[in-house]
Order: sequence, then structure tokens, then C-alpha cells
Amino acid sequence: MPLSFQSFPKPVVLVCAIALGMSQATAGLGQSQEDAGAYLSGRAALRATDYQDAAAWFARAMLADAKNPLLLEGAVLANLGIGELDPAAQAGKRLLSLDPKNGAGALAEFAQAARDGDFTVILDGFAAEKSMGPLLDDLIKAWAQLGAGSMADAIASFDTLAKTKGFEAFGLYHKALALASAGDFGGAEEILSGKAAGEINLLRRGIVARAQILSQLERNPDAIAMLDQVFPIGTDLEIDDLRRRLAAGEPIAFDIARDAKEGISESFFSVAMGLSSGEDNPNTLIYARIAGQLRPDNADATLLTAELLERQGQYLAAADAFAAIPANHPLFNLAEIGRADATYAAGNKEGSLEILRSLARSHGQLINVQIALANGLRRAEAFKEAIGAYDTAISMLPGDAPGNWALYYSRGISHERAGDFPNAEADLRKALALNPDQPQVLNYLGYTFVDRGENLTEALGMIERAVAGQPDSGYIIDSLAWAYFRLGRYQDALAPMEQASLLEPVDPIVTDHLGDIYWAVGRTREAQFQWSRALSFEPVEKDAARIRLKLEIGLDAVLAQEGAKPLMSVETTQNGD
Repeated sequence: MPLSFQSFPKPVVLVCAIALGMSQATAGLGQSQEDAGAYLSGRAALRATDYQDAAAWFARAMLADAKNPLLLEGAVLANLGIGELDPAAQAGKRLLSLDPKNGAGALAEFAQAARDGDFTVILDGFAAEKSMGPLLDDLIKAWAQLGAGSMADAIASFDTLAKTKGFEAFGLYHKALALASAGDFGGAEEILSGKAAGEINLLRRGIVARAQILSQLERNPDAIAMLDQVFPIGTDLEIDDLRRRLAAGEPIAFDIARDAKEGISESFFSVAMGLSSGEDNPNTLIYARIAGQLRPDNADATLLTAELLERQGQYLAAADAFAAIPANHPLFNLAEIGRADATYAAGNKEGSLEILRSLARSHGQLINVQIALANGLRRAEAFKEAIGAYDTAISMLPGDAPGNWALYYSRGISHERAGDFPNAEADLRKALALNPDQPQVLNYLGYTFVDRGENLTEALGMIERAVAGQPDSGYIIDSLAWAYFRLGRYQDALAPMEQASLLEPVDPIVTDHLGDIYWAVGRTREAQFQWSRALSFEPVEKDAARIRLKLEIGLDAVLAQEGAKPLMSVETTQNGD
């Protein structure tokens, strides 16, 4: 099995256990009540990964108690989390004077030393048994040895790491980068090609590094062939530009890690990328921040930082991080799409749309930009405008590939929401032609048929296939129950509807449907209870008004007012008549 960066042992998780496991009480802090409140607020902000607020609170608390290790530790992590190395290192030095082996203090000290090119500080720190954790320790030590002038020691350290279970890919990859930084491109390619110690599953940045190395070996065609295997043309502007330069015969300089400082930056980035694919870990953002501080031109680290901030709910900070990518950078379009999503999540819907519209004006030739604009417009319920953007995106497709189902599905939803069901049905059927068993499409078209009272037998079959494909989806099981309900099969609807309610316990539509089915089988009090619950989940006003009317006069009377077909009697449905 190829070596991968995506899984490694849990011991690489290091310093934020410190932050999240601070003392359980403020006793002994030597602070006033107000200062103790600042400490508690800082601790709460740190736990919520709101590093900006945490830094401010800890700074305030330290005015009264500048030598308290809990406060210093919090200040270190909070400042690292917002990318402020100097305040973090200042607090870290005071912290290390109190606790010489503190992991947070070592992290801040080593990061500042790497930025300043002072590799002796790092090596002396390791000699004094300071530690950030096994993986980072080994990577940073090896690069610091290279920075201090000992390539032999560095290679030996990388080799040791490459023999450590779970860390093999890290050791090999960084050894290759170190060799390339010294001009040994042949040795680096032996490793990255898999000839030296087996195949390595390289991430995007590693693939770029290998392309640069192949170019330095005057093997541009091989570099292009490698890129073509991983990145189809038009999916990544930076890769497209690299491919164009390679095809023109240009020798591409190796710049992923040209020296020890950049190698240490790459170490933090590699570990952050490895952690980002697993469970949420507050260390991940700190490592990405340090990588960016050590190398501000690393757009990959900037994007990872922004994505992590967004994942943590720090939407305004995420938008600011995305905005750091300059307009002339090949990754600008991805950054702007990310900024639009973060801006929307922060509650600024119009601002989000303006970002996407502006991007479409400057980068409208990119299909991912048109798709992002269309999705943003659909999200804002501007369905007719969204249809136009989807039209543009679909016109840019090179052919009918199975993966294109999502575009037709999304345009079909927009048509349906805009009141144009014939075109909606055509798009949804096209999506199914491309991906016949796609549960979301089967469910949406089947449910729409059920809701319209059309093609009920076909609709039920579609929804049953959707349930088979996604059996744990409460929404799809709700559709199955609702199809039974619309077919008058109330007893059949009961069990799946109750299951859907368990899976989606606070969804107003699912809860409202459960009330209707209880009413249909004669369980009127339970129906009224579920309708009341549905109202508490804040449905849209149109649905809320109908629920309130059902509570007032009952479902039968509401159906009569609407001119709808009355409910069948339970006895009739049981007899199958």
C-alpha cells in the first residue's frame, strides 16, 4: 500500500491539550475578580478557537499577573492562532523560564527562531529536551541541522523518521525536499518516484515539487505527463500555468523548499494538512498559521488557514484570510469563492453575491466560477438568475460525463423553484441518465412528483431506490413515507415517518408530515402535538400558517378549504380498496 500523508498516529497532536486542559479553577492566580474574569473569558475563547478574542483577554489578564504559567500558555497559543509570532514568542520565553520543557513555549520559540534563521536556538532547544511532539520534533530538527550546515545529520534524521511507523511518508518527502534544496534533484526524484523506498501518495504541493524537480532534470515531458494524470486541464489555473511553461520548454525553478527556513515552513504545512483530513484539532490552524508566517508567499498555507477558520465558525476571520490571496495569483478564483462562502456564512448575503458577480466578470471563462455564481444565486433564492449561470456552466462542459449530474440537478432545482416544472423534470431526468442511482436526484424528482400528485407509482419507485442508496437519510425516508401518504397507504407511511422523525428530530417539515400521518390514522392528539412541535422549529411563514390552521380546525377541514382530495378512511386503506 502506498505511503500516505493522510493518516498517522495520534501522538502528533501536541500542544492544544495544554490549552483545553488548563487548570479547573482560578484559585492561586493572584488576580482580582475582574482579572480572573479575563482569564476565564480567554480560556473560553481559546476553547471556542476564537484566538483573536483569546489573545485580547489573556493580554488583559497578564497585566495583573505576568508570570502566571496558565496565562502565559494561553497567550502563546492565542497569538500563534492569529499568526502573531512575536507576542507568542515573548510570552513563550517567560513561560519557558518557569517551565523549561513546556510544549507551547517551545513551539513559539522554535517558530520565531526559524523565521529569523537562528537554527542554533532550535538545536539547543532540542538538546535541552524541549519538545513539540514526535513528528514535528523530528522534522524541525532535521531541517535545523541542514540550516546549521550539516546535511549529513539532516539526512540521518530524515532517514530515522522514514523508518518510524506512520511517519514514513513525511520522512521520505522531506528528505526529497532537502536533497532538492541542495541541488541533488536526481536523489530527490528517486524518492518521489517511489524507486528509493516505495510509492508515496503526494498531496498537491508535493506533485508541484516533483514537477519542478523533473524540470530541473530536463524532463519536462515527464512532468507534464505526471500532471495530466492528476489534474485535468481547466481544473487548476496554477497547474495549467505550470503545464504551459513546461510545454514551452521553460526550466522550472525548484521553490517549494529552497532552504531550511522554507523547509521548516513546509514541515508545519505538511503536518497541518495531515491533521486537517481527520478529526477537528485546534493544533491544525496553529500549524497552518506558522507555515504562513514563515513563508508569506505560500498561498496553499493561506488557503488552508482560511478553510480551517471557516470550519471553526470564524467566518469574518476566514474571509480576511481568503482576501490575502492577490488578484494576480492563479489561486485567486478559489480564494474568492471561499471568501464568498465565508461572507455568506457570516450573514452578509448581498456581500457574498457581489463577490461572486465580480469574480464572474473577471474570471467568467472558468467553469468553477460560473458554478459558484449559480450555486450562490440558488442559495439566495434568485432562481431565474441562477438558471442563466447554470446555462453558461453547462455550455462549458466538454461532454456528458457521469460527474456532470450535479449541474443538471442544481439547474433542475432552480427551474422547479422558479415554477417551471417541465424544464425541471427534463434536467432531473438528464441527471439520472448520467447517474441513474443518485439518491439525491431520485429523491428530489420522486418527492416533487408526490407533492404534485403526479406519476405516483413511478415516484414511489424512485424514492424506494433513493432509500436503498442512502438508508440513513431522514429526508429521503420522509419522502418515502409521504409517498405512501399521498397514495392513501397511511399505515404503511407510519413506520418510515416515525423513523424519519428520529433521524431529523427538529426539522419542521418532517415533524409536520408526522402530524399529518398521525391524523390520517386517527391519532389526533398525537397529530396536534407534532404540529405544535413543528411550529416551535420555525418553519417558513407559509407552512406555519397552514400548521396553525390545522391546529385550529383539523387536517380534514384544511384539505376541504384547499379543494384537495379528502383523506381516505383508515378502514379503506387497511382493506386495500
